[in-house]
Amino acid sequence: MKAYRQGWTLRRRVVALLGVVLALLLGLAAAEAAVAAKNRQNIDAVLLKTGPLRVQAQELMSVLLDQETAVRGYAVNGDRNDLGPYQEGVRREQALIASIRGLSADYPDVRRELTRVEQQTTQWRSQVAEPVIAATDRGGPTAGQALITDQTRQQFDGIRGSITALQDEVLTVRQETADRVNSTSNALVVLLIIAALVVAVAGAVMLLSLDRILIRPLAGLVGQVREVADGDYQHRIAGSGPPEFRRLADDIDQMRQKIAQELDEVRQARERIEWVNDQLQKQAEELTRSNRDLEQFAYVASHDLQEPLRKVASFCQLLQRRYAGQLDERADQYIAFAVDGAQRMQRLINDLLAFSRIGRLTTGFTEVDLNRVMGDVAGQTEAARQYADAELTWDEMPTIRGEEPLLTNLLVNLVSNSVKFRRPDVPSKVHVSARLVDGEWEISCRDNGIGIEPEFADKIFVIFQRLHSKDAYPGTGIGLAIVKKIVEYHGGRVWVDTEAEEGTTIRFTLPALEADVEAAKAAGDAEEAEPTAEDAPADDAAQPDGVAREEPPAEADRQDTNGGMKETVG
Repeated sequence: MKAYRQGWTLRRRVVALLGVVLALLLGLAAAEAAVAAKNRQNIDAVLLKTGPLRVQAQELMSVLLDQETAVRGYAVNGDRNDLGPYQEGVRREQALIASIRGLSADYPDVRRELTRVEQQTTQWRSQVAEPVIAATDRGGPTAGQALITDQTRQQFDGIRGSITALQDEVLTVRQETADRVNSTSNALVVLLIIAALVVAVAGAVMLLSLDRILIRPLAGLVGQVREVADGDYQHRIAGSGPPEFRRLADDIDQMRQKIAQELDEVRQARERIEWVNDQLQKQAEELTRSNRDLEQFAYVASHDLQEPLRKVASFCQLLQRRYAGQLDERADQYIAFAVDGAQRMQRLINDLLAFSRIGRLTTGFTEVDLNRVMGDVAGQTEAARQYADAELTWDEMPTIRGEEPLLTNLLVNLVSNSVKFRRPDVPSKVHVSARLVDGEWEISCRDNGIGIEPEFADKIFVIFQRLHSKDAYPGTGIGLAIVKKIVEYHGGRVWVDTEAEEGTTIRFTLPALEADVEAAKAAGDAEEAEPTAEDAPADDAAQPDGVAREEPPAEADRQDTNGGMKETVG
């Protein structure tokens, strides 16, 4: 392997640059977080401490003025009601002082001024307010006014001065806090500007570095690869830049060499493939011709066998009618065997002839209403259903594209099979339903008959395959083979539902019309948008958009010959 000169790889360079930028940004982020926290702390102090302190200091001045006015008014009028503002003021003053003391825990100068105001107000009440109130209570307004002098007024003016000093101190503290808010805000802006500059510088460095160590070498490599792609397989590819690019260039050059070496082999392989394709085409044509000849042979053979077989059957029946009872018992039995064999052979030939005609004699696809088809099926199977006391029902059926005679034959075979393979002493019930699944109509024929074992689910569709003897259940064993051929001719598939709990359920698919697919899609979108509780089907057999129904009872209620029980024909 080629040795490369040691140097910083592209990943190492990018990681180093990103590491430096990340370290700077993390440092700036930590500093910004600290400054932001300090700024938030200062803002909280302005909003939650110094602001309320200013308001409460002003309110304290108002409360003390109310007390002084109330004392003087009581000394003038002697009306006890004038002392209400005084008493309320004392209570309010105590609450304000307690609140101011709590808010000024971090401001010792404010607490000192507050203590001075508290001492002066206490002294004023004990030396002026309470004596005036007591004198007025004892001697009336004259006695109370005698105690209010210039000296007492000066004492209260001293309280005003102390409160003014308290307010000034609060304003000073508030201004200092506001200055700190401005300072931290400015510092935060500066840090953000620095971070933006770091990002901008890092981006510029990254762009220049990528252009030098990534874009230019990559553009050169792309140009060389394009020359090779244009057909110059002898052009050697050389890389430049980081070790990764040089290694990539060598790998691409090795690939070029391998492509050049194998190009001749590819051409030879293409010629061989073309020859094989020609042979396969000839074999496909031969197979198509052979299948066509085979179908023609089956048709001709079955058709030409009819005449001699009819003669054999006719003369055997004549022998049976003319000499029945005249010969010995064994001869009558032999003649019966011959008649039965000829009849069964005739049925086999007719079924084989019908099987060979499927898809060969066509009337063209049209839109077929399966509801009308089910009506025809009910009519064609009426005799067998009356004999077996069987009930046929079906849901609302769709309209599809197909050949109506073949589809009628398909459903007649399924219904007839369900009626034939019934359980003894159990009234036979056959139900046909349809549902739209992934753009196809899945049609089901369900009965309550003897059922099919899962291991025989595929065997029953093979021509002339039987699971029971002809004595137990008559037939040629070609009915389900015809069903399969008709379904596949219409572009569908057929299978046995091995999970059916009772009887047999045969399902097959037929392509749905585009309009039905679009309508189902629109209905599904509407149900997702507005789900309702009325969408549940009435039973497991019913379609979400179909309703189980029965044929009009023109011939529905008929008495059988055994017990007069009525039969429902659907």
